[in-house]
Amino acid sequence: MHTVAVLALEQVIPFDLSTPIEVFSRTRLPDGRPGYQVRVCAEHDEVDAGVFALRAPWGLDGLPDADTIIVPGVTDPTAPLSPAVRDALRSAAADGTRIASICAGTFPLAATGLLDGLRVTTHWRAAGLLAALHPNVDADPDVLYVDNGQFLTSAGAAAGLDLCLHMIRRDYGSAVAADAARLSVMPLEREGGQAQFIIHDHDPAPQGSELEALLAWLRENLARDLTLADIAAQSGTSIRTLIRRFREQTGTTPLQWLHRARIRQAQHLLETTEHSVERIGGQVGFGSPTTFRDRFKRITGVSPQTYRRTFS
Repeated sequence: MHTVAVLALEQVIPFDLSTPIEVFSRTRLPDGRPGYQVRVCAEHDEVDAGVFALRAPWGLDGLPDADTIIVPGVTDPTAPLSPAVRDALRSAAADGTRIASICAGTFPLAATGLLDGLRVTTHWRAAGLLAALHPNVDADPDVLYVDNGQFLTSAGAAAGLDLCLHMIRRDYGSAVAADAARLSVMPLEREGGQAQFIIHDHDPAPQGSELEALLAWLRENLARDLTLADIAAQSGTSIRTLIRRFREQTGTTPLQWLHRARIRQAQHLLETTEHSVERIGGQVGFGSPTTFRDRFKRITGVSPQTYRRTFS
């Protein structure tokens, strides 16, 4: 039987801890036998899980013979990883054990060095911090999970379910995974990635910056067919100076900022109105429905219709 060891670190996030325990424990094979043996392991006898403390039945000695190790998220992803846990994970990896992380569990897993050079993911809010703390990993904030073969990482919260179901499908096939998905009241595959959940900041420039008034004007004129020349004229600068100031103060270009502002307004209209997709595209400044749909999917990862079904 496939053994899954769930590693409970200090300040483990209860949701991330319970997800693999529940999903793998409930998985049944076609003949009714359990697909997995699940064990909870920890470095110390008692683990602080925030709202409660837990006692893990297994110590780190439960990791070496596991087929899969899951590293759930922790409240403080910047907390140092203990040498004992680091060595246990590295040793398991050297033996070929599959290791997966959920949400901010990518941080302690990255701290082992096992993810260096790999594309990984974590909760979208923490992706920037992950890239800063672990520059040797390629942090992708847009996807629900990344499968690198031996090492897998998932985004935040419910994306842990997506990752667990993906691993079940790898281990036992689609039929067993589909049954596990039904027990979890979860689709086996979800459309899009994290991008549809990300709230893009419209105004990264600080108050009092040179661009403050211009950004306010842009927000008020999203429906207009604006060109770089129009924006430069409004700001009273040359196009070259406009682009330089935008990059310095917002980290992006004027048109990229405008596209994201338009898409965020479109998201709001899709969530709160019954206007047609074509009408909303025109309201936020896209000249054709096709252009709107293409740009919306490029930024959010899903179509406007799918976004509306999910969030309206």
